[in-house]
Amino acid sequence: MSREEIQGLLKADGIKACVVISRFNDFFTKQLLDGAVDCFVRHGGNENSLTVIWTPGANELPLVADRAAKSGKFSGLVALGAVVQGATRHAELINTQVSRSLAKTAMDTELPLINGVVCVDNLEQAIERCGTKSGNKGWTSMLALIEMVNLYKELGRGGK
Repeated sequence: MSREEIQGLLKADGIKACVVISRFNDFFTKQLLDGAVDCFVRHGGNENSLTVIWTPGANELPLVADRAAKSGKFSGLVALGAVVQGATRHAELINTQVSRSLAKTAMDTELPLINGVVCVDNLEQAIERCGTKSGNKGWTSMLALIEMVNLYKELGRGGK
């Protein structure tokens, strides 16, 4: 007896993707965006099928991602930002709320929404996760989106 396995393909052709990205810490977020765009194009996506929406900061990502998800224009979304821990608990509060809110939008809209917000303790970790030693979280987030959009198609949901 063989089991059924369902997987999403890593093909971006035909996908209408949206990247919602924070302008705050743009030294890092621009690198994340470059990684996301590179991944999308390398996997067959048309750059004209990619929309980028800038927000002032990470805290605004869920508001804009929710609006974009509900617009019906996109196959899926990636939220990108960089939150670096400072001397107060502010970063922890931002990260928790952003993560919960993005997950709620994904569940409410049944649309793939990948949380690509880099949450780090210091600048060195931010540099590592935004395009150096540990890769680029923008790239891996877009790769996850491509797979999820195709998985949703396999499951009979969504997909423009």
